[in-house]
Amino acid sequence: MKVAAALKAKGGDEFAKPGSIIEVKFVKGESLSLTASRLLALMILTAGGDAWEDRPHRMRKADIRRGHKGNERITDMLEELHRTLFAVDDKSWRGKKATLRFSLISRSREETEEDGGEAGWIEWEFTPDARKLIQASETYAVLNRQAVLGFRSNYALKLYELGALRLHRRQNSWRGDMAALRAALGIPPEVYTDFAQLRRKVLEKAKAEIDQLAHFRVEWREIRQGRTVAELEFRFEPKTPPEVIETVDELDRHSAGRTPRRDGTVEAVTVREAAFAALPKPAEPASPKDATFPSGSLRFGYGDLLTIGRLHGGGWDVDLIANAFREHMGARIEKVRGVKMLSAWKGFCEGWVTRRGSV
Repeated sequence: MKVAAALKAKGGDEFAKPGSIIEVKFVKGESLSLTASRLLALMILTAGGDAWEDRPHRMRKADIRRGHKGNERITDMLEELHRTLFAVDDKSWRGKKATLRFSLISRSREETEEDGGEAGWIEWEFTPDARKLIQASETYAVLNRQAVLGFRSNYALKLYELGALRLHRRQNSWRGDMAALRAALGIPPEVYTDFAQLRRKVLEKAKAEIDQLAHFRVEWREIRQGRTVAELEFRFEPKTPPEVIETVDELDRHSAGRTPRRDGTVEAVTVREAAFAALPKPAEPASPKDATFPSGSLRFGYGDLLTIGRLHGGGWDVDLIANAFREHMGARIEKVRGVKMLSAWKGFCEGWVTRRGSV
């Protein structure tokens, strides 16, 4: 709680989440949706070092909506937090091992009247069991608000929290069987029963998001008994300073192009290229599939060839590259037509830049 208070006073995007809340297990068959998990993180961020106190906490709806005009989703998230049960190991009144089940918030108020441009507020209180768990936590993870709000997979968010907690403990690994993994990430027992499907739908997607948005990378090792995967061991490795800078830059970019940037399918577009793209497109050859490479300037009537030259030619004069392409192809230039001709031209432009660099 002292760390949470200090980070809140400092400002910025970092906040502390108690390890006891990160490691709390969902009651079998239940889990929080991605939006509800984000709201819970924002609640803990807002409450800061006062999260353990028996008092209400407040937050503006505008801090939750992230650009959405309606408040319907906020209502759904609050109701989901109210009805979701969590479980921790406990002792009964007789001193026997027992399971304690509880909710994290006891009650909430949501303003339904908005006027004067005011977006409205929500107010909530943590349950006594949740406050006790928060206060008693001896460990915590330092999370990044932008990263938490940037994840598109709930399982990635849970694994991110688990990795941040482990790194802070200086224990950069986590190992568990399939039941423990499902409990930790909130994966329902009837979902992804085949491990190959779980690997593809959960683990690989979570790794891709964490490697892009977190201050660490994650790898896992599959431990088998025969042909069956019995356990998984995750390792969380801090990124180097240059990698952290790249991550910070990514968090500052718009999320719309995040997946293409992660997959490497987006091309860097310069201001000059964007300007070219805004220009009216020249007329296309009469028969594109049979067209040969032109003998004159590409600036008149050859839109595809001109665009390829400008995008992949590194800023060099397109007609200069075209003359070199004609010399390189020689007599073969008449035989290469349509799609093959476009592909050959693109490859030559890329090779030109590789050999000579950009201007």
